[in-house]
Amino acid sequence: MNKKNILTYEGLQKLEDELEHLKVVRRKEVSQKIKEAREQGDLSENAEYDAAKDEQRDIEARIEDIEKILKNAEVVVEEEVDLNKISIGCQVRILDCEFDEELEYKIVGSTEANSLKGKISNESPVGRALLGKKVGDLVKVETQAGELEYKVLSIDRSN
Repeated sequence: MNKKNILTYEGLQKLEDELEHLKVVRRKEVSQKIKEAREQGDLSENAEYDAAKDEQRDIEARIEDIEKILKNAEVVVEEEVDLNKISIGCQVRILDCEFDEELEYKIVGSTEANSLKGKISNESPVGRALLGKKVGDLVKVETQAGELEYKVLSIDRSN
């Protein structure tokens, strides 16, 4: 059975926009590159042709990946997220007890996770440990770096 891909509405929109761009814009660009490379003659030693074919293969693979994700997508309606406990689609502020540092994360499905943008997966060690917790709860997380402890400071809707 296929795994459900949990997405926020924002994540769904980004994937749909990317898919549209790949199908409408990028496919045409690459097919034009292939056409121009073919017109140069001998394809056996034509680097532009090979590069364009590789690019075409990458685009088609990404289109296929996005279509699979969207086919099995389950969208979290962020306006309906229960703010009494941490769940996918909410913004959380936690205190790293060891370093006395506040951190802020949005809990998302694994498809949308991007730690550089403060989006952590519900399947990551920290994300998994935070799910279901309430404001004031202490959360212990077992990671490769050892055990970490966090205190939940706030749970909000993400903007």
